[in-house]
Amino acid sequence: MQIFNITNLEQTDSFECLQLTLRDRWQSIEGPTESSDVDILVVPSLSIDQRELRKVEGYEHYEERLLFSLIRLWNPRNRLIYVTSVPLHPSIIDYYLQLLPGIPFSHARNRLLLLSTYDSSLKPLSQKILERPRLLHRIRQALRLDKSFMICYNSTPLEAELSVKLGVPLYAAAPQLQTWGTKSGSRQIFAETGVPHPDGSDLVKSVADLEEAAVQLWERQPNLKRMVVKLNEGISGEGNALLDLRPIADIAPPGGSHGERLAAISDRLPHIRFQASQETWENFSGRIGELGAIVEAFVEGEVKRSPSVQGRITPLGEVEILSTHDQILGGPDGQVYLGCRFPADETYRLQLQLLGTKIGMKLAEKGALERFGVDFIAVDQGNGQWDMQAIEINLRKGGTTHPFMTLKLLTNGRYDFSTGLFYSQQGRPKYYIATDNLQKDRYQGLLPNDLMDIIAHHRLHFDTGTETGTVFHLMGCLSQFGKLGLTSIGDSPQQAEEIYNKVVKVLDEETNSNNQDFCSVLEHTFPIAWDGFSC
Repeated sequence: MQIFNITNLEQTDSFECLQLTLRDRWQSIEGPTESSDVDILVVPSLSIDQRELRKVEGYEHYEERLLFSLIRLWNPRNRLIYVTSVPLHPSIIDYYLQLLPGIPFSHARNRLLLLSTYDSSLKPLSQKILERPRLLHRIRQALRLDKSFMICYNSTPLEAELSVKLGVPLYAAAPQLQTWGTKSGSRQIFAETGVPHPDGSDLVKSVADLEEAAVQLWERQPNLKRMVVKLNEGISGEGNALLDLRPIADIAPPGGSHGERLAAISDRLPHIRFQASQETWENFSGRIGELGAIVEAFVEGEVKRSPSVQGRITPLGEVEILSTHDQILGGPDGQVYLGCRFPADETYRLQLQLLGTKIGMKLAEKGALERFGVDFIAVDQGNGQWDMQAIEINLRKGGTTHPFMTLKLLTNGRYDFSTGLFYSQQGRPKYYIATDNLQKDRYQGLLPNDLMDIIAHHRLHFDTGTETGTVFHLMGCLSQFGKLGLTSIGDSPQQAEEIYNKVVKVLDEETNSNNQDFCSVLEHTFPIAWDGFSC
């Protein structure tokens, strides 16, 4: 297949001309307004290195993470097309549409067009669409082109080609700007803006260069205990590995020689600890030549957190801060993203906003557009002081995007930059805990309809009246992988945590292998149909 070449002048001009039209449309993009009248094409393609993507369990269903976009249908004039690799379960779609306050279900459903490529192969969704001319034609025919825009997970030449062929602007940074969302590109932005970040290397493309970069870092910081080796395009921390220097501390500078340190690093690299459980040095080292890698100092500290800040760059070049979070990390060394809490701790959330604004302005200067996120490591220095070190930039919709947008679209509220809090239209500050990784073996075998039964019976759903409760996602992961995503929203951090804990407790109780408990749910939900049957 011919892939879009962003260096082709004719196609580049077409893409850039389409992007200019966003200036007239972008105010309808981030949230519904009373005057909104747009067609939204959602292409949730994970157009990233597919071998790295396979490290994420259940990645096949991550196209569901943008289903929060269906909430935009609460405006009776908006229309939405959602394309997936394989068809979505009907009950999942019904679940989101029933969240819409004040809109008849049938009215919203008539303004939603669900399309599928019926292709579960390991290729980006955007590529699958481009390979199907009839599907392309159907999408184009369904859109009001003068009122349309496309949103995606990330922007690559595939999304640019799709934008040009459909004649629909892409609300995302141009593909050639995605370098600023890589590990090495992030470090360059941090250096240019003067934002504190760990000492480390430039991009390397071979194991030999990685070894040399690691030794040079060690010689700059003789007391360094550990280093992190990162594939340049790894996701969710799954492309990271930890190199422990303590077993070879006897040759740390000024002891030993450069050659001895180089030999010791070379011996230890095959034994580094990977954050992805199935990773091996043979595969990892081979990927360095393909993707590139960096090495940087591991930030030590007894009390550490991983906050992040999210912003957007409008088509007018303005930088807006959208949210801050404290990320919940797991994995062997706490580098794998599991979930988040909103907002970030009040002792540093305003500092996060200022650093995020600084980075966003630099990205805007380079021509970036739409959403960006910046991850940090915060180390407690005592007396309420935190040392903030920037770790990486994400120029895509990350793990904190869908929970925040779910809150914003459900409440039509506003983020207050002066406090770092989010207020609903009713004036209440809102808080949440969210995860993509509520995963237990005992949940395997639960179908989407089973989950709906449990949600209804135990009243776990989001209540539009109180604006509290839980919104579920990644429901397609549940049966095969025992994996589920959710966002638990409350009027305080404590209430959000209580709501989250209740969901986990209920799911655990409903999957405790006691068949009678499950039957009681069905009997309660379908008393007439269940009459006369026994478990």
